[in-house]
Amino acid sequence: MIPAFFLTMAFLTFVFLLAQVLEIMNMIVNYQASIASFFFLIVYSMPSFFQFTIPMSIMMSILLTFLRMAGDNEIIAIKVGGGSIYSLLPPVFLFCLLGWLSTLIMTVYGISWGNSSYKKLTIDIASSFTDAALKERVFNDSFDNIMIYVNRIDPQGKKLYDVLIEDQRDEKSRSTVIAPSGSKMMNKDKTAITMRLNNGIINRVNISDQSVHTIRFDTYDIHIDFKKSIQQSQEGNKARKEMTLSELRAFIHHPKTSEAERNDALMELNEKFSIPFACFALGLLAVPLGLKSAFLKQSSGLGMGLFCFLIYYLLLGIGWSSVRSGLCSAFIGMWVPNLFIGSVGLWFLIRVAQEKTIGLDYVSDLFYRIWNWIKSKQNQNDPC
Repeated sequence: MIPAFFLTMAFLTFVFLLAQVLEIMNMIVNYQASIASFFFLIVYSMPSFFQFTIPMSIMMSILLTFLRMAGDNEIIAIKVGGGSIYSLLPPVFLFCLLGWLSTLIMTVYGISWGNSSYKKLTIDIASSFTDAALKERVFNDSFDNIMIYVNRIDPQGKKLYDVLIEDQRDEKSRSTVIAPSGSKMMNKDKTAITMRLNNGIINRVNISDQSVHTIRFDTYDIHIDFKKSIQQSQEGNKARKEMTLSELRAFIHHPKTSEAERNDALMELNEKFSIPFACFALGLLAVPLGLKSAFLKQSSGLGMGLFCFLIYYLLLGIGWSSVRSGLCSAFIGMWVPNLFIGSVGLWFLIRVAQEKTIGLDYVSDLFYRIWNWIKSKQNQNDPC
């Protein structure tokens, strides 16, 4: 089981990383970050993947192991020698226990650490990018709905000379700001910059009636917040994903927490413990599926494992939706998938131990009937 686990783990982690790499590469290109930043962003993303890839790999390694044992008639040899199916379970449960422990570390400690570190690094990348983005005599449109042109920059005093700014953030109006000088300041958490312009003019166009207003100023501050852009690139990583267990409990019991926020936090708290137990539920299901799937090729075991985990993830998604809509509590929504998959796996295991069918033979017959029907249709349409 161990070699199959690591091979499956490497494959699934690579698949999960593909989508994340595209987002990270987009950030690297837009913010001109270094290769080291790319590496650390990948590392910080890993715990969020491992909470799913570890249970998936546990299931598929067990499934492939028993599939091979059944295909090589080793199960028959064990039964002839007086052994039983139940005698094979202790190493399986020990293997699931190791997977449970690894997944629990990821959900309780790894995810909050990874998400908070990922967010901090992206903010650092974006804040350092603002210094590199503003170049002399270059029209810069890297910021959302703002175009900036600076004729000359004094890097030591962070002074700006001959500044032109086109501001389109307001849907009702468009503003063009021209100033002979200014300066640039970064806020404390490095999520925004303020450009303080001196002795300039603002030409503001009202879109509804096309009227133009000209305003002269002595000092004018333009606040550019790029935190929103970072959060959009991290869609799905909400604040509760960065909370530790103690922070989640404090958030849940805080009097100012709304009912919807409390449900989300409770769901996150239960999810941290329910997902690791999927190693036991899916591992138990993998044993009878592998024993009764000898008619399948080993390469098909990967597809069967993915299909079973898809069912588990579908049930988990239904639980998420049910909790958010108020149909059930967070405990029920997060733990019912484990209870359902584990019950099905236990029922299948008992039937296999009693030499009874679990329905895969009917699936096989249906598959071969469909395959033969397709082949017969192709032969009928063949003019030769």
